[in-house]
Amino acid sequence: MKANEIHDLNEAEIEQRIAEEQRDLTDLRFRRSVAGLENPIVLRDKRRDIARMKTVLNQKRAALTNTPPAADA
Repeated sequence: MKANEIHDLNEAEIEQRIAEEQRDLTDLRFRRSVAGLENPIVLRDKRRDIARMKTVLNQKRAALTNTPPAADA
């Protein structure tokens, strides 16, 4: 998933996707230890996707907390 696509999601959707990806990563790690994987690069890609989503989520949260106060009219 590209960062552009992640930016289009809201915080709840990003958190949900992170949870799904972490479950998938755990499952892949288990399968790797039991039987091996055809494509071990999938593990790296999952880790990077999770990190990318966490980064965008933190950026969104930081943008909400650092908003300047509204100017009085």
